[in-house]
Amino acid sequence: MNKRIGMLFLCLALLVPWGWPAPQKTTAPAATAKTEKRRSVDIKTLDPRYQEFLKLAAYIISPQERDVFLELQNDRDRDIFIEDFWKLRDPTPGTPENEYKEEIIKRFEHVNKYFNSGRPGWMTDRGRIWMILGEPVSYDRYPATQGIVPCEVWYYYGDISKGLPNYFGLIFFQKNGFGEYKLYDPFVDGPASLLEPLASLRTLDPDDYETIHDTIQQFAPALANIATNLIPGESAYGYQPTSRAAELFATIAESPYKSLNPTYATHFFDYKGLVSTEYLTNYIENNGWATVILDPGLDQPFVHFSIVPQKLSVDLYEPKSQYYSDFKLDVSLRRGDEVVFQYSRDLSIAFPSSEISRYRQNGIALEDAFPVCPGQYKLAVLVQNTVAKEFTVFERSITVPEIGGSPSINGPFLGYKIRSFPPDILIPFKTMTQKLVVDPKMAFGSGDEIDLMFSVSDVSSDLWQNGEIGIEVKGLSKEPTVKNYTMRLADSPYHRIMSLTSSIPASELVPDYYELNLSLLGPDRKVLDAKSAQFVISPDKAIAHPIASAKGFSLTNQFYLHYELARQYDKLGLRDKAEAEYALGFNGNPNYKEGASEYARFLLKAHKFDEALSVVETLKGDEKGKYDYFLITGLATMAKADYEAAVKDLLAANTIYNSDTVLLNALGTCFMKLGQREQALNAFEASLKLNDKQEEVKKIVAALQKK
Repeated sequence: MNKRIGMLFLCLALLVPWGWPAPQKTTAPAATAKTEKRRSVDIKTLDPRYQEFLKLAAYIISPQERDVFLELQNDRDRDIFIEDFWKLRDPTPGTPENEYKEEIIKRFEHVNKYFNSGRPGWMTDRGRIWMILGEPVSYDRYPATQGIVPCEVWYYYGDISKGLPNYFGLIFFQKNGFGEYKLYDPFVDGPASLLEPLASLRTLDPDDYETIHDTIQQFAPALANIATNLIPGESAYGYQPTSRAAELFATIAESPYKSLNPTYATHFFDYKGLVSTEYLTNYIENNGWATVILDPGLDQPFVHFSIVPQKLSVDLYEPKSQYYSDFKLDVSLRRGDEVVFQYSRDLSIAFPSSEISRYRQNGIALEDAFPVCPGQYKLAVLVQNTVAKEFTVFERSITVPEIGGSPSINGPFLGYKIRSFPPDILIPFKTMTQKLVVDPKMAFGSGDEIDLMFSVSDVSSDLWQNGEIGIEVKGLSKEPTVKNYTMRLADSPYHRIMSLTSSIPASELVPDYYELNLSLLGPDRKVLDAKSAQFVISPDKAIAHPIASAKGFSLTNQFYLHYELARQYDKLGLRDKAEAEYALGFNGNPNYKEGASEYARFLLKAHKFDEALSVVETLKGDEKGKYDYFLITGLATMAKADYEAAVKDLLAANTIYNSDTVLLNALGTCFMKLGQREQALNAFEASLKLNDKQEEVKKIVAALQKK
């Protein structure tokens, strides 16, 4: 029993975060939260104020927004959602008033006052249209006119940007002369339904539209003009009704959210914990690209990504006449619901005011790269512009192949320029000394040079001497342009992983969509591997490419990359590979104290206590690492059953920080082993004061109290 308890507390200890400052790439909240099992709530069970909101917003809320709202499980989230909902629609966001919200409230009060008909006015057809379009610019009313059923015609000037006609009318009528006013559809209801059901009119053929039109015109000429079509000037031959009304009604229904981006609602669950309320309604689209590049120099695959927000918001620093913007990138890599790797990165841009037009036109590409283990993942990057309180999300599925095996192509990767960088700098889309400058849209002007980068792995001497790369560029139109090129591997220096480049003048290709196909041909001309990429040639000679922004990483700190890989392998349950990477990271820089603590913690989890003690010894005497040194040493010696030594180290750690349940539980376990019941009870009770949800500890305390 006691042995099991001791190992339980040791395992718990390995889950406790250590108190080190953040390294260059820091652990961050995952960009995409674990998918919740969502269910819609019954509207009747909601607090009345939320039911009232759904009534008020019934015709202006998008289907996505409504679905998300009904899936929210607590009032705090509902309040935040409603605040975001109205903020998104505020025509003057810099002022305390929200004119749109005030207008909707005014409309709601009006329809409930004037359009009640046995049910609330907002639920009627007239109430619905008034809520969406507001008060008509003019009316025609026909109350109990002889020959015509009671009806009204409302005329509106339409918002062309939302797909509405310049000018149109809507008819509401009491079918058969009584009941609630219904919205009239010429095609479904037919013009005959506007005539009173008198005996003298029942003899009219309902399909004789010309006679019906003439009859309506005798009683109400203005009504006759739109009875067959609600949009002036679009009447069909012979006054036959058209189905155009159905399209108009659908456009009216969608118009309140036609120009809005409701993506914030669909992202609400995933980002409400990462993006503050002031950001949530400021979602912007992006163009993004991510790929896996096998770095020949580091013999390791890296994820590279480039994200271009479709809107660039900047602020002006007047003393230097300089524009700037700050971006925060939260990056996560997932396998299913499990976060395999995550980090944060801050990127800042600054440029003179004279460059503002170029930056506005081209946009900014936010780039980064990190090492990755073989496997299939979901990459998610949350980008927040802290200057403008905007955010965007980029997600992509990626596959990282195993290194080793048969020869294969990695790529192709396309860009519009290649730049040289020192070999000891890691920077996105760079291998060896060459960086590919990319545009996520993969679009090129006729004046561009299409630069091609790819690598061939597991190259044998025979393949290098006699192998070739076949390059086919093929248009995707009916009469495609096709060009073929060949590269000999022997024309480049031999490496087991060969990084190769080529270029194709875009001027040689007509404007079209293209596919570029690479084929690795062996000495016998057999195709060993084939890969492809697609791109576009624009009819314009020059197109705007985004301006890249990235931070370089000095490879003198290569040890840190091994720690990143170690964390990934550990998450994937590949402990041997994780340990090998931790060892490479630690041996690469034993003075990296945060890494030493992390490595020792891993060794504890692997039950390699002597190795953990050896690694943690590097923290001895380090002021920042004192707590970790005593805690890890105490846990390791406890696991080795040296309880007296463990108590000394754990007590030393407790004098530095006395609010750690793992430490207190470990102390309690050691005291129990030494037969010191009172001290054990004190330690466990102190732990329960910090966290009273520890059921195992409660059982131990109860047993100790009985003794």
